[in-house]
Amino acid sequence: MSGDESPKVMVVDDDENVLVVVREVFEPEGIPVITAGSGKECLKYLESGFRGVILMDIMMPEMDGWDTIREIVSQGYAEEGTLIAMLTAKDVPDRKMEGLQEYVIDYITKPFDPDELVALVKEYLGYLA
Repeated sequence: MSGDESPKVMVVDDDENVLVVVREVFEPEGIPVITAGSGKECLKYLESGFRGVILMDIMMPEMDGWDTIREIVSQGYAEEGTLIAMLTAKDVPDRKMEGLQEYVIDYITKPFDPDELVALVKEYLGYLA
């Protein structure tokens, strides 16, 4: 990662199609997008200095979205210019969310409306600017 301090968007999802679609939604808006195919990859970007909005899938192999958020919180990344929104096919939050609500700014279900997603993320990036 570069030393660029401007907030960005990271999409964390094991579905390559979702990663491609979200990148195609944001890049024409001038919003840099980083894609991570797993929770572990997300944590590596955070260790490298990523700051911005994280769009997190819940259902991923090995380390699901909730486990990833627990790691983000335990390592202190949730306090350092990072906002987390769930972007998931699950329309009802599950019990694993208990205790993590304060770290999740939004719960967006797939399929999502691209214009609404861009508007929400721009608002969140405004909080971090």
